[in-house]
Amino acid sequence: MLANALLLALRELRRNVMRSFLTMLGIIIGVAAVIILVTLGGGATKQVTEQISSLGSNLMMVSPGKRMGPGQASGAVPFKLADAEAIAREITSLRAVAPTASSPMTAIYGNENWSSAVTGTTEQYFTVSNRQIKDGRAFTQAEVRTGVANCVIGETVRNKLFGSQSPIGSKIRLNKVSCEVIGLLEAKGQSTMGTDQDDIILLPLRTFQRRIAGNEDVGLIQVSVKDGVSTDRVKAEIGRLMRVRRHLSVNQDDNFSVMDLKEIAMMLSGTTRVLTGLLGAVAAVSLLVGGIGIMNIMLVSVTERTREIGTRLAIGALEREVLLQFLVEAVVLASFGGLIGILFALGVSFGLTEALKVPFILNVPIVLVAFLFSGAIGVVFGYFPARKAARLDPIEALRHE
Repeated sequence: MLANALLLALRELRRNVMRSFLTMLGIIIGVAAVIILVTLGGGATKQVTEQISSLGSNLMMVSPGKRMGPGQASGAVPFKLADAEAIAREITSLRAVAPTASSPMTAIYGNENWSSAVTGTTEQYFTVSNRQIKDGRAFTQAEVRTGVANCVIGETVRNKLFGSQSPIGSKIRLNKVSCEVIGLLEAKGQSTMGTDQDDIILLPLRTFQRRIAGNEDVGLIQVSVKDGVSTDRVKAEIGRLMRVRRHLSVNQDDNFSVMDLKEIAMMLSGTTRVLTGLLGAVAAVSLLVGGIGIMNIMLVSVTERTREIGTRLAIGALEREVLLQFLVEAVVLASFGGLIGILFALGVSFGLTEALKVPFILNVPIVLVAFLFSGAIGVVFGYFPARKAARLDPIEALRHE
């Protein structure tokens, strides 16, 4: 009986192809919208997590002032190199500690010039920030200690100043300082905040302080925590140490901040997931609209086929058989719409992830739920027209013009 009802449903859909497609359109759009939004949201969440992880392993940032974000707060008392050395000496559960001081500056090579972020730091910066050397080498501890004029540049700086040629061994000028390029960093692309991580020039910290900044200030201390160590505990230990070194009394607030990138990653990922869920819920409303469209068309179909229904009932068809026939038609209509919506969504999602440069993360459970939900829409909104058809009086149906 079910197989026969399915064949009758397919025949009826084939008889009115255009009307069937237009009826399915609401389901197609609803299913596609849900899958596309969830796929893009999942890709964005993964991208945020990966980009923050790429900044460094178990990374924490200690900055002067209380403002969150790049740079330091107005009026904040900067750190000194001794503060970074104290963190490395007093807190034993750290992999590496890298003090940094930065300033925007114009780099000149021959007839080319480019404004970039010039950062003074130590050899431990490469460990803390997970930066690999693509060509050449990093500066050594001895070079940091003596303050030689060597530098390591990012891929963007290489492209702007040297084009496709190797920069190793060449000298660039930063204000009045001439420094030799000894290394080229592996490209990292844009960060989560949209900044170019390859637009950077690294110098030994003492070189930067003595010959460029003219002071011994440290704007940021980056800390890498060993695997398996509680970052909350390390954060508290750094806070206590900095309060002592900055001579803060019990009643005084911190004039520095310690940021754990894991917390930032969790916050951003959580926000992305919530927004994805809300957008998905909004998109799911179009499934209900599609269901109403199915109910409307099925009611029209019952009216158009009243004499057919009356004939079937008159020759012995049972009410449940008529009910099943119309219910199957509604479910087939909704299911076909769900299937087309899935195929359409996969194609659009793949294209959008490529265009937006986010990972393509297919959420299979969401695809299955969207398909099953489309079938359920057919059952719910098809039941009333099917029930109406099954309860027609055969005599009145046969008299219908």
